[in-house]
Amino acid sequence: MTVLGVDLGGTKCLGVALQDGEVVGEVRLPTPAGGDALLEVLSTVVDRLRGSSTPEAVGVGAPGLVDRDGVLHFAANLTLEGELDLRSALAERLGVPVQVDNDATCAAWGERAHGAARGFDDVVLVTLGTGIGGGIVVAGRVVRGANGFAGEMGHMVVDPQGPLCPCGQRGCWERFASGSGLGRLGREVARRGGAPRLVELAGGDPEQVRGEHVTLAVGEGDEAAVEVLVRFAWWLGLGLANLANIFDPEAFVVGGGVVGAGDALFTPARRAFAELLQGADRRPPISVLPAALGERAGAIGAAYLAAEAAGG
Repeated sequence: MTVLGVDLGGTKCLGVALQDGEVVGEVRLPTPAGGDALLEVLSTVVDRLRGSSTPEAVGVGAPGLVDRDGVLHFAANLTLEGELDLRSALAERLGVPVQVDNDATCAAWGERAHGAARGFDDVVLVTLGTGIGGGIVVAGRVVRGANGFAGEMGHMVVDPQGPLCPCGQRGCWERFASGSGLGRLGREVARRGGAPRLVELAGGDPEQVRGEHVTLAVGEGDEAAVEVLVRFAWWLGLGLANLANIFDPEAFVVGGGVVGAGDALFTPARRAFAELLQGADRRPPISVLPAALGERAGAIGAAYLAAEAAGG
């Protein structure tokens, strides 16, 4: 069985072709602005992947609020004038069944089917990017919620007096524990003159410090950067503890570029998680694992979900 999966991101569209569960092709194109342009680039990715053959189904993972009918209602990192009916529009263009889900939901299913969450029936995926996305699997089934909007865990408020979030609230978890949140924490220290290496990596301007500068400096052993990452890890652990109290998963899978920091991130994050989790010493341990599929996770998961929707 051949199925295609496409991960529609804020900057790139990444598609994969799966044949009997193995990746046999990959295509990536820049993400354009505007609904019609998005449909065009998605169609182009699919056409390049399928070549002269016809896949049984196509899956798409899209950032933001995707309902159960495959309509994208809102996406903070895409330029949309209104709702976009991705499923119907793409099915008409492509002539094959199309399944559309939230991108982090797709990534969670990809990691369970083919990555770090394989073997777990109850798992929560947390993706640390510009914001924080989430995918939830309970009893071996994807949790989409009543409307399909479940998993927007980055907008869980952890500090009502905290920094303003683009969503309009203050103190959302993603202001502290996303890749952009790591950059914000780094800039706070840099402004006080406490992180000269971060400023150097940012070209001499404290306001240009980004999350990748922090992780790079951590790799060099810079003490100030390590302190920033440990603080970041505490915020990550706090959010995971809140989610564990709600979902009681067997494991968390954490993805995104920040996980490249490895044990420098996961050791303090696991420690904070254990300290903040209710009754941690009275309950079975919950694993906190790095994602295994990297940037392909969403596309692979989208393909698997499309195959299941098509009866494959």
